[in-house]
Amino acid sequence: MSKKTIIVLLISLALWSIPFVEAQQAGKVPVIGILSPGSVGLRDTYLQFVEAFRQGLRDLGYVEGKNIQLEYRYAEGNLDRMPDLVAELVQLKPAVIVVSAVPAIRAAKQMTKTIPIVIITTVDPIAMGIVDSLARPGGNITGLALLTRDLSAKRLELLTEVIQKKSRAAVLWDSDAPWPEGCS
Repeated sequence: MSKKTIIVLLISLALWSIPFVEAQQAGKVPVIGILSPGSVGLRDTYLQFVEAFRQGLRDLGYVEGKNIQLEYRYAEGNLDRMPDLVAELVQLKPAVIVVSAVPAIRAAKQMTKTIPIVIITTVDPIAMGIVDSLARPGGNITGLALLTRDLSAKRLELLTEVIQKKSRAAVLWDSDAPWPEGCS
């Protein structure tokens, strides 16, 4: 199952958790708040993600503007804006908030205990203190964590097998990002 499919399913589950009476109010269309650290045209991959997300919603019967509303907020690369943008989304009372940048995840966790938060992150949410565990995150947070750093040693091992005459290997990483315990 692809990452995009998992994300759409998680958001769909969050939408289905809305009380039935609330969903039946006349003219009430569920809102999905989506917060991006970038800007609307910054990366083709982000635009592809958004289109795949919309298609996944359509496949599940959600049509943007008809029975679902997507509210986007963009930080334009300024992560200091994240708390203000999260506050804007929380005021809209969305059915779910989708966030990816750690400052946005922290802000969302602090600002709401009732709105479901779907996180999409490449950092360890346990090490960051965002969730209690991956199996039982607790509270109103769920989502997807791509913990690919744990596979780095195996990748280097495979690379060594493929390129037997290697003399050097370089590793680039964000020194401010948290490493899993014992890897620092």
